[in-house]
Amino acid sequence: MSPAGQALTESERELIEAARRGDEEAYGTIVGLHRGELHAHCYRMLGSVPDAEDALQEALLRAWRGLPGFEGRSSLRSWLYRIATNACLKAIERRPKRVLPVDFGPAADPHDRPGEPLVESVWVEPYPDATLGSEPGAAAPGARYEQRESVELAFIAALQLLPPRQRAVLILRDVLGFSGAEVARVLETTPASVYSALQRAHKAVDERLPELSQQATLRTLGDAALRDIVRGYVDAWERADVDAVVAMLTDDATIAMPPISTWYSGRDAVAGFLRGWPLEGEPRWRLVPAGANGQPAFGHYLWDGATNRFMPHSINLLTLRGGRISDITAFLTPEAFSRFGLPDGLPDDPT
Repeated sequence: MSPAGQALTESERELIEAARRGDEEAYGTIVGLHRGELHAHCYRMLGSVPDAEDALQEALLRAWRGLPGFEGRSSLRSWLYRIATNACLKAIERRPKRVLPVDFGPAADPHDRPGEPLVESVWVEPYPDATLGSEPGAAAPGARYEQRESVELAFIAALQLLPPRQRAVLILRDVLGFSGAEVARVLETTPASVYSALQRAHKAVDERLPELSQQATLRTLGDAALRDIVRGYVDAWERADVDAVVAMLTDDATIAMPPISTWYSGRDAVAGFLRGWPLEGEPRWRLVPAGANGQPAFGHYLWDGATNRFMPHSINLLTLRGGRISDITAFLTPEAFSRFGLPDGLPDDPT
C-alpha cells in the first residue's frame, strides 16, 4: 500500500468502532485528522472555497451515515477521499466550470473601462494559505507536485479546464500520491483507464503551466528579494505611484479583476488601467500582506469617507517571474477577507 493509502492504526480502529456505536465525538476526532487535506482536495477539484466547504460537508455527512459499512479493507483516508471526490464530481455536474478572466475572453482594449461584474459564479477563487494543512500524501513517492505548488493559482486554473474525471485522477495520483490501483478503486474504474486519463491530463496541464512554479521562483529569489518586492509593491500602491508599480512588472504583465471579466495585457495597458481607475486622482489605500495559494498576496483596503475607515476592497494575488510581477489578480470580493484572517476595516492611524 502506498504512503497515501496507509493502513488503519490501532487508535483509528478504536475511534471508528466508537463512532459506529454513535459516538459523534469519536467521529469528529477521526475527521479532524483528515479535514484540512480533504478541504484542500475539494478546493482543487472545484476552484472555490465556498464550493469546497459545501462539498466537504456533504462528504462528511455521507461518511457518517456510511461508517457502519466501512470494513477497513482500504485505508480510512482512501475511503474518505473516495466519498469527497464523488461529492465534488456531483457538484461539478450542477454548475459551470470556474475560470480566471484570462480564460474567459480576450484582453480588453487598454482604452476601455472595466465592465460590470458577472452575476453568476464562474470564477476561480483564492485559497488562504493558513487553511492548507499538512497533507501526509503530498510527500508520497508517487506525488508529482508539492503541497503549495498544488494550490498555486495557475495550477488550480489549469485543473478547472480538465474534464472532471481527468481532474480527479491527476489530483489523486500526482498531488496526493495514491497508486494507480488506489485511484481506480476511488473512481470505480480500471488502472488502465486511470493511466490513460492521467496521460491526457498531463498533456493539457503541462501546456498551460509556466516553466517554473511559483514555489521554485520564490526559492530562487530568496527571502530578502521577496521582502523587497513586497515592500516595494505596498509602498508604490499606497503612494498611488503608477510608475513605481509599472516598473515592477514584466513587459507582458496582466491584471485581472474577477468577478469582472475585463482584463488587460501588457505593461502599457496595465499602466493605462491603473492611471484611469484604481490609482486615479488621490486615492488612499492600505495594504495588508495575506498568504493565498502559496503566492504573495495582499488585502487591499480603500479609504471610505462615510465611515472614516479603510474598508475591504480586494484580495490581490501576485504571480512572479524572476524578480518581476507577471500577473496581478485582484479578487474583488470583500466578503472573503475574513477567510484570510484580515480585519473588517482599518483606522486612519494604524497605531
